[in-house]
Amino acid sequence: MTATVTQPKYDVKDISLAPQGKQRIEWAGREMPVLRQIQERFAQTKPLAGIRLIACCHVTTETAHLAIALKNAGADAILIASNPLSTQDDVAASLVVDYGIPVYALKGEDNDTYHRHVNIALDHKPNIIIDDGSDVTATLVQERQDQLPDIIGTTEETTTGIVRLQAMLNDGVLSFPAMNVNDADTKHFFDNRYGTGQSTLDGIIRATNVLLAGKTIVVAGYGWCGKGVAMRGRGLGGNIIVTEIDPTKAIEAVMDGFRVMPMDEAASQGDVFVTVTGNKHVIRPEHFEAMKDGAMVCNSGHFDIEIDLKSLGEMAEEVKDVRNFTQQYKLKNGKSVIVLGEGRLVNLAAAEGHPSAVMDMSFANQALACEYLVTNKGKLEPGLYSIPVEVDKEIARLKLHAMGIKIDTLTDAQVEYVNSWTAGT
Repeated sequence: MTATVTQPKYDVKDISLAPQGKQRIEWAGREMPVLRQIQERFAQTKPLAGIRLIACCHVTTETAHLAIALKNAGADAILIASNPLSTQDDVAASLVVDYGIPVYALKGEDNDTYHRHVNIALDHKPNIIIDDGSDVTATLVQERQDQLPDIIGTTEETTTGIVRLQAMLNDGVLSFPAMNVNDADTKHFFDNRYGTGQSTLDGIIRATNVLLAGKTIVVAGYGWCGKGVAMRGRGLGGNIIVTEIDPTKAIEAVMDGFRVMPMDEAASQGDVFVTVTGNKHVIRPEHFEAMKDGAMVCNSGHFDIEIDLKSLGEMAEEVKDVRNFTQQYKLKNGKSVIVLGEGRLVNLAAAEGHPSAVMDMSFANQALACEYLVTNKGKLEPGLYSIPVEVDKEIARLKLHAMGIKIDTLTDAQVEYVNSWTAGT
């Protein structure tokens, strides 16, 4: 007999989409064995019992499994969208109807709705915040100081959010521990490189149906996300140019076989531009002016500030939709610039985001980071904390096991050797 799920409060686009969403959530779960094992343990041990938790994330099929794991752990959890264009409306509906999780997320929601949802979540008086970009944490620190004593900690899995948390710490306003999920090896090595690499190109192709082979693809930023985009772009036959501000990353890109140059030079050469820097106005008016007619620009960084769309709009004589999530800006110089996904995360705006196989590890880190915060409540000073190495390696071990892959173990002699300082030549 199926248990009845009590439907919570919610704000989703169409609650009748729940059956479709449930089917897609179940499909994604096929490739999330690590999080499934954590869900099963959480259901038995209830490590988050009595904890009020809010998660500001991309509301996707993969995030659904994180939300379900948190509920299994006993958390009183609310889910809101971290990006106006990343919500999958059928998934939001299913989480409400089939799993009894309050969701406040609509694909295409405006900024006022987004900020209203942030405040609804904070009205929940959370003990733990799972954040994507640190908007909720920043709002709490700036506008809800009376709630700070309730906070056990926060977790963050974006580069943008970590930069903001570090700035808060530097300014002396971060008064609780924050888990840096973004820098866990089983997150950035795989989610950023393979997830962003594949899903970004998926978004570009879905939005435009262009052939990338033979195109010059300019990748702004050569962090782990940029490496993934460059790698996958080359794999599809693209000619890759990398732009960078960091000399070490620039020389790495050169040695990986890519051309490296300033954006001022790349602007006139690129057919497709992808920003993955976490900074603002990486592509500016002087770059739009120099671009080829019909050049395509998109962003795969967290916020929609990497492309200076305000200036582009001022330069344009006409802006029109030419395909879903594809806008053409006709410039006064007679050329046009094509913007994908309104400058927001193109992999989530125009496609479905990362494959579930990589989010399996990322969300395993999120779930275990929440457990770590509760287990160590009162023991951690305010600051940024890395995922413990043993947790990171256990996630990797579980993933390998699920994939049927075995690895070597050290012999007793090898253990003795690596723990000795006297052995040498």
